Amino acid sequence: MTIRLTTWNVNSVRVRLDGLARLVEACAPDVLCLQETKAEDGVFPHEAIAALGFPHRAVRGQKSYNGVAILSKWPLEAIDGRNWCGLDDCRHLSAAVRPPGCGPIEVHSLYIPAGGDVPNPETNPKFAHKLAFLDEFRAWSAGRRNGSGRTVLMGDFNVAPLVSDVWSHERLKRVVTHTPVERARLTGVLEAGGWVDAVRHFVPESERIFTWWSYRTPDWENADKGRRLDH
Repeated sequence: MTIRLTTWNVNSVRVRLDGLARLVEACAPDVLCLQETKAEDGVFPHEAIAALGFPHRAVRGQKSYNGVAILSKWPLEAIDGRNWCGLDDCRHLSAAVRPPGCGPIEVHSLYIPAGGDVPNPETNPKFAHKLAFLDEFRAWSAGRRNGSGRTVLMGDFNVAPLVSDVWSHERLKRVVTHTPVERARLTGVLEAGGWVDAVRHFVPESERIFTWWSYRTPDWENADKGRRLDH
């Protein structure tokens, strides 16, 4: 069977319910991973999301920041949240999705730290946190490489690893999300875990693909100054 899995940094799930409905109508996902839900578990809009066709939901949230969720048409099993860098900041959630007549698929919703504005770990604690997170993630991935079963990892990784993942490599190579150290870290994660970049499996690396555009950019849609930060 064909299964459609989708990811979106929703930037507050309660505020974006209309946008979520449009996404579901346009893409018809079977499984939808969300990041930056910004909602504690007790106030997550379960009823509204169930009405969109997701009777099965796993959520892990906190007030005002971060938060991840997995929404599914099919039952979820083995739901688990993992902490990174010694922080319980709700950036990772996994569950086994069991489509009818099909074996389980392990799905991960991940939100990697943005890293702040200054790409210097000595002066910017947020950037240091991001690099430490990627280092831990690489070790975790390497430890799982020889595991059995099908696994899909989705989320907002806040790194554009390829030159074709940004509107201008020259303009952004010293900007957080596309610096050499971040790109190398994420490439190391993929290699250590044996992950396949699903988008680039189908779309040549020479073709530009973006998932994020700055709201600060005037006429952002026509300017098309985007980055591929979601994977």
